[in-house]
Amino acid sequence: MINIKRLLRRRKKLIVAFLAAAGSFLLGVTLPMNLRANQPAPPRQPQVLAVSSPEPKLISNVSGIAGAIAHRVEVSQQALAQQQETRFQSSLPSQFKGTMLRQAKLDEQHKAIALTFDDGPWPTTTKQILEILKKNNIKATFFFVGRYLQTYPELGKQVASAGHAIGNHTWNHQYIQYNETTAAREIDRTSSLIEEVTGVKTSMFRPPGGILNNGLAAYAQKRNYAVVMWSADSLDWRTSTSLMDNVMRQANSGGIVLMHDGGGNRARTVEALPDIIAKLRKEGYKFVTVPELLRMQEQVLKKQETAQK
Repeated sequence: MINIKRLLRRRKKLIVAFLAAAGSFLLGVTLPMNLRANQPAPPRQPQVLAVSSPEPKLISNVSGIAGAIAHRVEVSQQALAQQQETRFQSSLPSQFKGTMLRQAKLDEQHKAIALTFDDGPWPTTTKQILEILKKNNIKATFFFVGRYLQTYPELGKQVASAGHAIGNHTWNHQYIQYNETTAAREIDRTSSLIEEVTGVKTSMFRPPGGILNNGLAAYAQKRNYAVVMWSADSLDWRTSTSLMDNVMRQANSGGIVLMHDGGGNRARTVEALPDIIAKLRKEGYKFVTVPELLRMQEQVLKKQETAQK
């Protein structure tokens, strides 16, 4: 016969054991979850956004373009400054425009002289003279023949870029009679080419051979050019003469010396020029361009006017 009481006790133990096991399982699962829920959240790390850098090639292109623009601006500014300086070298005080002059009137405090060269630009000779002037740190005045400037424009540019003054010496350099139309063609055409090639708007004119009565000088003065003659003639176009003696015999303060860099063989001029410069310098002369010489006279006149007041 089955013992009922014993079966009931066994069932009761099984239920208690089952409940205990179930409780342990629930406690082991839920307790860690609760603990994690109650713990403070860890500090959030700042989010770093990845910014893509410009490609090296793009940076190089941009900087290259900027550099090229900056360089071009700098070059343009330098070219403009040089052009303004070149224009200034050939500009005259307004009071001398439309006049005829052989030299400047200076006081005793100034001892200056202007070297001038006609009939260029001319191959070889003009460049040799430029080198001599550069070596001696001298600025001179060149009177260009239009048709030679048309043939040798690079030489004309070299004269201007070296800081020398430039004047008009007609287009064809002929010793003939001119009416106003033909004189205009000779002078205006040359001045236009001078400005086109060198950037210089000249207001100086020298008539070929120094002829003043063949219509050229009259037209030049009418057009407000200063007709620039000379006070010392080197006579370098002659085959047998001492250039040094000719210049030194006529040299004086405010003087204008006539020589030639073109129009023929000027080897004698090139040969004599360094000695002429050395001799004049030894005697205390300062070398200036014709416009500078006239600006010096302008200052002298202003001082005299102030002193008289």
